[in-house]
Amino acid sequence: MKATLVGLGSMGFGMAESLLRGGVELSGCDLDEAVLKKLAALGGQPLSSPADTAADTEALIVVVVNSAQVEKVLFGERGAAAQLKKGAVIMVCSTVSPAFATSCAERVEALGLHYLDAPISGGAVKAAEGAISVMASGTATAFSRARPVLDIVAETVHELGDAAGPGSAYKMINQLLAGVHIAAAAEAMSFGIKNGLDPDKLYEVITGAAGNSWMFENRVPRILSGDYAPHSAVEIFVKDLDIVLGTGRDQRFPLPIAAAANQLFTMAASAGMGELDDSAVAKVYEQLSDIELPQKNADEL
Repeated sequence: MKATLVGLGSMGFGMAESLLRGGVELSGCDLDEAVLKKLAALGGQPLSSPADTAADTEALIVVVVNSAQVEKVLFGERGAAAQLKKGAVIMVCSTVSPAFATSCAERVEALGLHYLDAPISGGAVKAAEGAISVMASGTATAFSRARPVLDIVAETVHELGDAAGPGSAYKMINQLLAGVHIAAAAEAMSFGIKNGLDPDKLYEVITGAAGNSWMFENRVPRILSGDYAPHSAVEIFVKDLDIVLGTGRDQRFPLPIAAAANQLFTMAASAGMGELDDSAVAKVYEQLSDIELPQKNADEL
């Protein structure tokens, strides 16, 4: 299969590694020249822009940050959609609103192309292992055309509907929970430290108790090590919870807990932490209260 992947960040590059390992003839596009060199070293073909996508590409995989970037990749001045042959599939893995996914699919299909609404979850490690989870919706033909890619990159493919929109809706709910759980974990650990509890012992106790969550178990070790190198950045949850709240406003659906989490991530971003790991929201509490979070070991600095 011949495919192009646009967006070689942590998840996108992991997917590219899996596709190349799976025998796909892969081109890749990203603004980072260093990552393009890494792709070339693995046997991929670097592209300078989405418009350089080959006309015989069978699948275009989009793994960029937000809807504005998806718009630019597909329909911008140097966009890829106009380059693709009729019948090719566009698989958008970015987290976007359901309404945007529906609108984007309509525009893609008007060009004689297929659109799979396919947001992803699992992180960089699972992406490199070909073990991500895909929350997908689209026509039977879109699924069929994207199947060779899905079989390589995903451990689990949830087939959630026969049109674009539901895939992004499921991902939206996942991100609501993920953001709330990260915010709650940061708040709980900070409050525990305020009350004189040993952070490591607190982690040990909670991970074996009913208050545990996957996000608590996954993110708190980053707080304990004081290492906020980004796995998933604060700004990602500002964006994703904005999607949650925007959809809620449109539907007149109250989302007070998601709104509180969104404010915490926004506070962290406004304090200059936007590019840090999302667990850095704990540092907001450090700034607001007289607590000291664990620091990175001196020999790691």
